Amino acid sequence: MSDHVDVALIVAAALWGAAAGAVLPRAAYRFSVPSGEEWRGACPGGHPVSGWLGPARCGRCAAPSYGSGTAPVLVTAVVCAALAAATGTRPELGVWLLLAPVGVLLAVVDLRVRRLPDPLTLPFAGAALVLLGLVTLVPEHAGEWTTALLGALALGAGYFVLFLINPNGMGFGDVKLALGAGAVLGWYGWPTVMLGTFAGFLSGALYGGALVVARRAGRKTAIPFGPFLIAGAFAGLLIGAYAA
Repeated sequence: MSDHVDVALIVAAALWGAAAGAVLPRAAYRFSVPSGEEWRGACPGGHPVSGWLGPARCGRCAAPSYGSGTAPVLVTAVVCAALAAATGTRPELGVWLLLAPVGVLLAVVDLRVRRLPDPLTLPFAGAALVLLGLVTLVPEHAGEWTTALLGALALGAGYFVLFLINPNGMGFGDVKLALGAGAVLGWYGWPTVMLGTFAGFLSGALYGGALVVARRAGRKTAIPFGPFLIAGAFAGLLIGAYAA
């Protein structure tokens, strides 16, 4: 694969990420409600919200209504570009590029309201396994679907045990999200599963420690863990893809 193709692939992935990130703010706004409440159906100005994907601005409001529109664009573009750089032209890259915007959306919602919506977490896991299953039919893929399935089950089971031990520290939404994270990490084998899991817990611990040092939280303060689970899966996937 030439440097010219590498650059073109990375740029194309970044453009895809930017386009996908541009339509995430509406979904993030609608999903960002406390647990037990219905998804938002109106903008802050009271105008009905139609559809789930769209920019940060309500068509009837003068100012952006659904939160920042720049951050999702930049983050999703960077994530997709990095995945393209690590994976190259192998067919599983298409799966990573389709799942990446959903991961960004989940992280945003969890950061805002400490909730990981079922309409996102469970389809994420199912889509990962189905799409990776299709990739196995394409030549030059670098992973194994069996380990993807076992990785999903193993990581989901591990998080379920943590949930049973400390339900206040680990939400059931994290358990469901772990199924999808385990699937994508498992594609590249058990070392990648372990690396991504460790990276998630390490990043969460560092963040919590920084909050304690800054006196913005106590040792028992609960923090949303979904973004760190996703960040760990992203780090593990990058290394796994690069090494495959």
